[in-house]
Amino acid sequence: MNGTTGNTGPAATARPAFDPAHPRVLVVGSGPTGLLLAGDLAAAGVPVTVLEKRPHGISNLSRAFVLHARTLEQLDARGLAEGLEAVGQPLDRLRLFGRLTVDLAALPSRFNHLLVLPQYEVEKALERRALEAGADIRYETELTGLTQDADGVTVEVSGPGGRAETLRAAYLVGADGMRSAVRDAIGLPFPGRSVIRSVVLADVRLTEKPPALLTVNAVGDAFAFLAPFGDGYYRVIGWHRGRNVPDKEPLDLAEVKEITRLALGRDYGMHDARWLSRFHSDERQAPAYRAGRVFLAGDAAHVHTPAGGQGMNTGLQDAANLSWKLAAVVGGHADPELLDSYQAERHPVGRAVLRSSGGIVRLAMAKRPWTLATRGALTAFLDAVGPARRKVAGQVTGIGYRYPAPRGAHRLTGARVPDVALAGGGRLYEALRGGRFVLITPEPYEGGHGDRLAVTRWAGDRRTTLLVRPDGHVAWAADSAGPAEIGAAVAGHVGG
Repeated sequence: MNGTTGNTGPAATARPAFDPAHPRVLVVGSGPTGLLLAGDLAAAGVPVTVLEKRPHGISNLSRAFVLHARTLEQLDARGLAEGLEAVGQPLDRLRLFGRLTVDLAALPSRFNHLLVLPQYEVEKALERRALEAGADIRYETELTGLTQDADGVTVEVSGPGGRAETLRAAYLVGADGMRSAVRDAIGLPFPGRSVIRSVVLADVRLTEKPPALLTVNAVGDAFAFLAPFGDGYYRVIGWHRGRNVPDKEPLDLAEVKEITRLALGRDYGMHDARWLSRFHSDERQAPAYRAGRVFLAGDAAHVHTPAGGQGMNTGLQDAANLSWKLAAVVGGHADPELLDSYQAERHPVGRAVLRSSGGIVRLAMAKRPWTLATRGALTAFLDAVGPARRKVAGQVTGIGYRYPAPRGAHRLTGARVPDVALAGGGRLYEALRGGRFVLITPEPYEGGHGDRLAVTRWAGDRRTTLLVRPDGHVAWAADSAGPAEIGAAVAGHVGG
């Protein structure tokens, strides 16, 4: 692929011009990250086309099985959480290893649990929303070339039957997974390493029902995880320290059973495997999530171990951060410099997730006496110290992250806002629907920016004024502010 950013030679003269009928944003990849992003852009009136090299169809061979609190809040802001909650199964504690569990019941969130459901259910809901909003999703369409210049991005694609086409857009987002063609095209490295090799995957039926909704344990040299699909099948993820073979090595059900028995004490009568595979788990992160007019999100930007179930969740939160910024810039409501904040806000979160998930898996796989002692000490410490336990819960569920604020900003700037009650019986994440900013004031405020700003008041007697971004983080706050100051803040953040 051609990852150049210049604009010279014959390719420049052949470049298609922008036209209202052509997409203003291209998204490569139709996994959860790409679909949420495309749905947000389409709902904001931004023409968007999704390019997906796979044939149409939602695969049931997904690895992700949980939605955490922060992701459920983002889906609630899009009117999707209630439907997914009806399909999935809530769990109020997450077991990480040994005796260490994260109690979620005390989370300061409307969603004080994790939701167990396969990734394909999330994809179905996000695809339906994106299509209803007007997104153009092109399957069997593969990116074969990419160039960018000061005005936009030009891509070459191979469509169904090998049909070649050239597309032009203002911006492009690569949400095309660990082996991202977009990341390769723009020449960004993906440094890191494989952490666990020869992890086994299987979809099986069980004769005996496991005692817990999610069953996970590590004993000695073996690890195993069981999660229900909801259709009678269970996903098994297992690993054995002594079985370090290439991903292409044949796998049979007997090996999966043996690893499960070692880790869990029994194999629950596994039978009728409909799928068996091996993979290796990497820890990698791109040094930058942006190169000019091209962005990376989800697994294209970062991959890590499945410990804690943070992968799909982190990608969806990447998309929620980037989508409203792209919509504001493409719509002419914000300066392009706003897009720089995507790197500043999401790259540190991705790095933190790599550290936390990597730490969990290393402690779960502990074998040497000193690592076992460390695991025991950490478990005892978290059991005894409430603030530390709450910090771990905040990191794993995503609600503990806040974004950096400018020097001198109000102490709440950048913080995540929970689903606070609003006057008239409403709540914040309902008011955020439609990709709007929400201004919450103690007194009535006259002023608005059409459908890009909802103005409301606190349900109680709180005196702080908050301007909440479409992703649920504080854009601006003041303990006491008059109409002129509020108006200036709205104009500065929501735009004209």
